[in-house]
Amino acid sequence: MALQRLSALLVALISAVGLVLAEPAHAGLPQGNAVKDPAAILRDALPFDQPDLRELQHRLEGTSDDLRAKRWSALSRSLSRSQALLATRRRVILEAIPEPEQASAEHLLDTVSEGIHQLQEEVEAQDKADFLQTRRSTLNRIGDLEAMLMQDAIPEIPSEFDALPRLLGRATVRINTTQGAMTAVVDGYNAPLTAGAFIDLSLKGFYDGLPFTRAEDFYILQTGDPEGPEIGYIDPSTKQERHVPLEIRVPGEPETFYNQTFEDVGLYKATPTLPFATLGTLGWAHSDQALDDGSSQFFMFLYEAELTPAGLNLVDGRNAAFGYVVDGFDVLEELGVDDRVLTITVTDGADRLQAHA
Repeated sequence: MALQRLSALLVALISAVGLVLAEPAHAGLPQGNAVKDPAAILRDALPFDQPDLRELQHRLEGTSDDLRAKRWSALSRSLSRSQALLATRRRVILEAIPEPEQASAEHLLDTVSEGIHQLQEEVEAQDKADFLQTRRSTLNRIGDLEAMLMQDAIPEIPSEFDALPRLLGRATVRINTTQGAMTAVVDGYNAPLTAGAFIDLSLKGFYDGLPFTRAEDFYILQTGDPEGPEIGYIDPSTKQERHVPLEIRVPGEPETFYNQTFEDVGLYKATPTLPFATLGTLGWAHSDQALDDGSSQFFMFLYEAELTPAGLNLVDGRNAAFGYVVDGFDVLEELGVDDRVLTITVTDGADRLQAHA
């Protein structure tokens, strides 16, 4: 019975997001991603080259298993190693930060050190709730440091897409709906054209008042279909529907894949830099006839445990993810086809939008 239900879920997911399952019978399915915290995914997706800071991030994130098992001694040892890493590599980390931001980086490094010390005290008190809160804030400060390393990190975009807007970095949006508000982070480092189209339309007020047109339990919640006969955004300068290519980056691959699925390039088990691995992943919709006809419609992935284990994620590599809901998950879980987007407000990063190349 469980296998029948899983099969039905997979078929419905494929139908819901407009995908065509055309995979060789011998090929595996794309791997799921073990990291399901959107903040951790966003940290991992930052393309920078400073291994000490990345190691410190992963060490703190890796305390989860010991915390769940209440292995307090192991937690204490792990935190001591993290503090030693920060102490011995602090100067190297600081030297990697652009000079104008080094004073701010010094303060952030002090805050991270204080956070690790506080975590050690909470381990001694075996205070799980305070540990989680302190770890979250400490990891946020590490994320702030990592963001300082993001200089000229946008990958080269093919000239054929010069007319499209692009987001040069990240932006934060507040999605106000009839059920309440959500906050999402949109990633232009890894999906500059997709994120750029979304932020451009948000600033134009395109999404304001639009209904949710698909609400598939455990799969997706979709909006962005304008009222009237059109199904996307009509560019007033060309009088044509603006199309955004399928855009996917993969760790270790030097170039972004445009208008190619993982099946097209033979990466059947790859995990994209921005995976569909958590509740509220933002995805760009396209038809099942073409990969490059996405225009304005987007969906929010509704996390279902049976769809995301390794080997069972059918969205990665077929649609572009471009951001994550980071707050308001209770609102997301209440939304349906009777609800609407009221407004999408860009609260940070609007200045990173470039109208075209």
